[in-house]
Parts: sequence; structure tokens; C-alpha cells
Amino acid sequence: MNASTTDKDWAWIKSHYDDEDVDMRNASAEYCQLALQGPEAIQILQKLTDTPLEEIKYYHFREGTVDDVPGIISRTGYTGEDGFEVYAAPEKAEQLWNKILDAGGYGKPEGVLPCGLAARNTLRLEAGMALYGHEITEETTLLEANLGWICKLNKGDFIGRERLARQKEEGVERKLVGFEMTERGIARDEQDVVVNGEKVGRVTSGSPAPFLKKNIGMAYVPVEFAGEGQDIQIDVRGRAVGARIVKTPFYKRNR
Repeated sequence: MNASTTDKDWAWIKSHYDDEDVDMRNASAEYCQLALQGPEAIQILQKLTDTPLEEIKYYHFREGTVDDVPGIISRTGYTGEDGFEVYAAPEKAEQLWNKILDAGGYGKPEGVLPCGLAARNTLRLEAGMALYGHEITEETTLLEANLGWICKLNKGDFIGRERLARQKEEGVERKLVGFEMTERGIARDEQDVVVNGEKVGRVTSGSPAPFLKKNIGMAYVPVEFAGEGQDIQIDVRGRAVGARIVKTPFYKRNR
């Protein structure tokens, strides 16, 4: 569950419960989560756990202990870098926070640093990763958002399968694309995308990219304007600012 949508997600799950032989319990409040992201994440966290982190594949997890605290260790980071997340009892959050900072050399020039949502957002944007409430909403589909790879239509029935199968056969009418600004200006969320003076889409995420030293963003546009190299404009507070659709991800780490 996305932490900000826990109540909505839980209500949706319960709304589809139909006398199945299953017990459901919302255990969200029973866990804290601390994420360690970056190229040195595996070396830092391995100091605190006997779980062989190298064996955990991306988007997989294992139960284990970190600093003798039992919990779940996952490799599902959403920053474009390698990293791990530790889920444990909430009362252990401060202990784990301090131990991870210590293990990462907090306070040293090249040491680990605490990171807030704004920094994490620029990282996932540079990596071209969709964010709920922005690129993916209740009004978008996986195929429009270039996420068809996570959905297997040939593995049985599920809610929404018929709609997705039909859309895949007929083709999408709009597509999520990445763009970079070619003129001075910063695109922001919800600003209009313009082609030949006509509004054709909207920006879902836009920001300066600190690592790339560019101003970038993602947007939904009709498929006829979704090709790499397509010139577009972003309506930045009433001023049409030039941009160009580019291949995503904007940044891809070395593996």
C-alpha cells in the first residue's frame, strides 16, 4: 500500500471481498519503513545484518534481522539507484535510523545523508519512474503509462483485465512520455502541453534534474505527438516554453 493511500486502498480491497475463505487484517500501523538508497547501500546495510543482501533480487524481499531487530528486508527502491527497505516494529524506528546512519558514516564528506520527499522525487523522475497521483491515477491505465510489463494478461482473470485486453488490441490513444526543456523555463505538474498553439496534454511531473543539470518532466500526450524528437511547448504561467520529447529513463544507473 502507498502510505498516503492506506485507507483508500484498504477500503477498495474490502469492497471486493465476497465471502472468500480468507482472513484480512490491515497491518500497516504495525510496521515502520526505512529506506537506504544509493550505490553503497548494499555495503552499508550488510554491516548490520546476516541476511545475504546480494541474493535478494530486485522487487524481492526476505525476512531477517537488522541490528538484531526482526523484520522484512526488501529490494524495491524507487529512486533509480540500488537500495533496500527495512520494515520493522515502529518502536524500533529510531534505533534502526541511528544504526544505519552510523554504518554509513553520517557526518563524513562521503557519508550517508538523510533525504526528504523532494529529493527522492527528483531521483525517481530522473529515472523515469511513474508516481501514483501523478503519472498513474484512477484515470490512467498501465498501457498508457508504459507499465504493461508488470501485467500478464495470459495468467488468469483479474479486475480490469477485459478493459486492458481491449485497449491492447485497439491501441492506446495517449501515452506517457518524457521531455526536456529546450528553452529557459521549468515545467511543473499540471501545466499544459501545447503543439501548434493547441493544448494536447498535461505535465504529470516536472522539475530541475540536479544530476543531469537539465529541466525535465513527464506528460501524457496523444500518440501522434509521442515520438522521440517531437517538439512541444509547455505553458509556464501563460508563456509557451519550448521542449522536446526524449527517450526515458532520463538517467539509468550502471549495473
